[in-house]
Amino acid sequence: MTPAQLSSTVQHVLRGAVGDAAPGRVVVESPPRRGSGDYATGAVLQAARASGKDVRRLAGTVADTLAGESGVAGVEVQGPGFLNVTLDVEGRAALVRALTGPDHSTPDAPAQDVSRWAAATGETPEASLPRTDGSSLFRVQYAHARTRALLRNATDLGLRPEAGAGGHGYGAPAERRLLALLADQRRIVEAGDAGRLARHLTAVADACPVFHEACPPLPRGDEKPGAAHRARLALTEACGTVLAGGLSQLGVTAPAHL
Repeated sequence: MTPAQLSSTVQHVLRGAVGDAAPGRVVVESPPRRGSGDYATGAVLQAARASGKDVRRLAGTVADTLAGESGVAGVEVQGPGFLNVTLDVEGRAALVRALTGPDHSTPDAPAQDVSRWAAATGETPEASLPRTDGSSLFRVQYAHARTRALLRNATDLGLRPEAGAGGHGYGAPAERRLLALLADQRRIVEAGDAGRLARHLTAVADACPVFHEACPPLPRGDEKPGAAHRARLALTEACGTVLAGGLSQLGVTAPAHL
């Protein structure tokens, strides 16, 4: 289940409960605290204020309905009426598949890229130019190139990405952190704030090596390739898709090699 799908479902449930008092737009985002589900929304608070209904009772009604949706493992009401939604194994696998798209790698154009990244972030071109970890532009482009390299290496080993292979649930903290960031991309793109998008891409790029180190998408040493590697490769591929798409939105290239 993608954030857009969950947003539509929550809105439908709220309309059934409060009619026209349901918010016209339901914002779904990553929970403010890690480990508190995959998605969070405060739409029930808005609906309760507009309709005069008891917020906790309304939140319970919506939570019970959402818990029966395909791909949802559970829904928890937190605080005054926030909903935290946890996806099940298939729900997360479906999200990885939804985030994955064709390879949109493009040859790099350093001068153009530095200029456009600086315009988006407010950083000086001098700060973006070095190809070192001190440059956020380099980190984002390198993270994308790294995903493409891992996928090439996987092909050489006869491995193909497969979301949720073997029932892999993407439950490790590094996997959940990266998946949450990837799922947030569409909402941030729709906000139309180039600086915010650049910061988000940097957060994705910084989460990638943490994921790759904690949950290797390729076998190490004498380890045999398995379902977990195929599942992690699918998340790696989704990461590359999201990074390339975000860079394209900023007019910056997404090279497959650096």
